[in-house]
Amino acid sequence: MPEFDLLVIGGGPGGYVAAIRAAQRGLNVGLVEKERPGGVCLNWGCIPTKAMLRSAEVFHTIAHAADFGIYADNLRFDYAAVRQRKDGIVKELTDGVAGLLKANGVTVIEGHARFTGPTTVEVVEAGPSPIFEGGPRYAAAPTANAVRTVSAKDVIIATGSVPAVLPIPGADLPGVITSDGAFGLTEVPKRLVVIGGSAVGAEWANLFHEFGADVTVVEMQDRLVPLEDKEIGTALVRSFTKRGIKVLTGATVTAIAEAGNGLSVTVGGAKPQELPADVVLVGVGRRPNTAELGLDVAGIDTDARGFIPVDEHLRTGVEHVYAIGDVTGKALLAHVASHQGLVASDTIAGHAAHIDYNVIPAATFTHPEIASVGLTEDAAKAAGHDVIVAKFPFAALGRAKSFGDQEGFLKIVAGAKHKDVLGVHIIGPSASDLITEGALAISLEATLDELAETIHAHPTLGEIGMEAALVGLGLPVHVAPPRKR
Repeated sequence: MPEFDLLVIGGGPGGYVAAIRAAQRGLNVGLVEKERPGGVCLNWGCIPTKAMLRSAEVFHTIAHAADFGIYADNLRFDYAAVRQRKDGIVKELTDGVAGLLKANGVTVIEGHARFTGPTTVEVVEAGPSPIFEGGPRYAAAPTANAVRTVSAKDVIIATGSVPAVLPIPGADLPGVITSDGAFGLTEVPKRLVVIGGSAVGAEWANLFHEFGADVTVVEMQDRLVPLEDKEIGTALVRSFTKRGIKVLTGATVTAIAEAGNGLSVTVGGAKPQELPADVVLVGVGRRPNTAELGLDVAGIDTDARGFIPVDEHLRTGVEHVYAIGDVTGKALLAHVASHQGLVASDTIAGHAAHIDYNVIPAATFTHPEIASVGLTEDAAKAAGHDVIVAKFPFAALGRAKSFGDQEGFLKIVAGAKHKDVLGVHIIGPSASDLITEGALAISLEATLDELAETIHAHPTLGEIGMEAALVGLGLPVHVAPPRKR
């Protein structure tokens, strides 16, 4: 008989959620994890970066306290204390996840899993995790003897992703780091070049700029956060430039070399140039973390990019083997992994479950914040929709003015015929919190009329959704109506 009903490989936001849900459904569950529970999100991504970004935000607010009639002298920051606060938050949350797994009766097996068959693995000692030491996170596969062989009726692969490697000369030089390596920096670099202007690169650029670094972002597309609506990316370029972050769009890094006590970054494009740097941070994407898993032994196929194809219930092409999270390549977001984990475990336990990939909110925690859900304007038009585009600026909200942060806008993309909400895109204060209304609107097939008729509390930032809907209906109240031609 198999040792477990379900074995989950990986304890990130997909894996630990899947394990807990399966245990709640009455299954005997084992979970293999080689680091601390919580995966990339809690240890290397969502949580630690947001903790440090919050410190940067507080520093920024105090630096501009005079705008609020408050005066603070001798302002300074202690980067070691910033890192220490981050470490404390990470430990508290990862310990919390470990406690939840234990409380739900999940057996946690520490080590690295390798398939020996479709539903059997050997678990190898993984050694200590270098989370707080800044060491290399993804070393070679463990070589210790197998500590145990584990079998299960069903297996879920939830091993996440790792930063992509930049295939250019000099990418392996000291001082060239990924987002993981950024946590190992013990001081703020004086000169930082960030390669890649997506969410990861933009957030680190924002953070180090607030702490005084001279930051340049190099992005090959024509705007930052290129997966977002075009107007959002263009607005972030303007905002970064205004604040003193140098942005080079339509440019690529062709080489990195040692130069004196630092580095020299060669940038090609319309205006080739050499950028001096003390640290180069590579944030150009992620790849599936499946090396040394032995997928071939289990007969599990991958696509050309290395991701594991799955069906709507997260089944792979091998019976009784499922995959969730970043390894599926669907959407490399923690909340998607968590929902996939719920769907996979419910399916295994015999309960109906589904996931709608058309309604996935995303957030980028720059200043100003960015959040979106649904179709961009260009994507809606490409899909054949006649669209209504409605925008409302934060500057016209009383709460935003009193809050002291009125940069940005909310944009709704709606169908012209039925006025159904197709997409919501925000750049501005608390965008990550405000996007939930947009996700709910799309999920419930709400219209501009329904948003406009829903009474929103005043004065709040949340009013902006209602106000934008009124603009889309041609009935704006707090902005001037468009001029008649």
